[in-house]
Amino acid sequence: MPVNGEADEPGWEVDPDDEWGVAVIATVGRQLRLRREAAGMRAADFGTAAGYGEDLVYKVEGGKRIPRREYLEKADEVLNAGGLLAATWEDVKKVRYPKRVRDLAKLESQAVELLSYATHNLHGILQTEEYARALLGTSRPALTEDELERAVAARMARNAIFDRVPAPELSFVQEEVTLRRPIGGRMVLRRQLEHLLDTARLRNVDIQVMPTSRGDHPGTGGRIQVLKFGDGTAAGRADNSHDSRPVTDPRRLRVLELRYGIIRAEALTARESLAFIEQVLGET
Repeated sequence: MPVNGEADEPGWEVDPDDEWGVAVIATVGRQLRLRREAAGMRAADFGTAAGYGEDLVYKVEGGKRIPRREYLEKADEVLNAGGLLAATWEDVKKVRYPKRVRDLAKLESQAVELLSYATHNLHGILQTEEYARALLGTSRPALTEDELERAVAARMARNAIFDRVPAPELSFVQEEVTLRRPIGGRMVLRRQLEHLLDTARLRNVDIQVMPTSRGDHPGTGGRIQVLKFGDGTAAGRADNSHDSRPVTDPRRLRVLELRYGIIRAEALTARESLAFIEQVLGET
């Protein structure tokens, strides 16, 4: 499909510091160029046939721009690649996401159980796209448009955890303030709360609220997250320990799980939390 000006759209530039991403896009670009040349087509001719500008064609083939899925599928069709070019999307789509987020998403995709306590914002996989965009937009130093779009896309991609079969067990404890802070404005918050209610009703999801009135619990130091895997291993991190870096040592993980267990016990039950979220929605 024709996409005038797409070459300048934010969120599709290659991060030069991402070695794996640079290599993937360079390889895909080279495949596209070689197949185009083998078909005896100039870049301008290919662009006309595929519905894209010549400038975009050169940027994609030169490894300077991440091609959209539609671009790869159209190129596959025009160049009679038999699905080989379209199939590269599975790797290409990951390049849009920062390496740190890719690593986190990979861990989440392998987890059979997730435990998360959040103090300032809703957990990333609970966020709607507009809430995530507004929240990420508060970052300082401010993100560029390209960085913002990449970050939002990466966060939304993590929602794939809800589509997994068999479904992992997901447990969240959210501080009350995360339900009330009007990130993005009142209507964005309302839609976020509605989404949270829908998510809380899933059979494999428990969302609990820690009321602000609970002053005596071991979560005042910040976030806690623990991911458990099918082989019995686990990984975790917390804001106030080990520089927030992931830990896998069983002794450290036991401490995180102990703290999370106490926090969860001090929070409202899942049923009480559902009613609490409905109340906050009514007040918003």
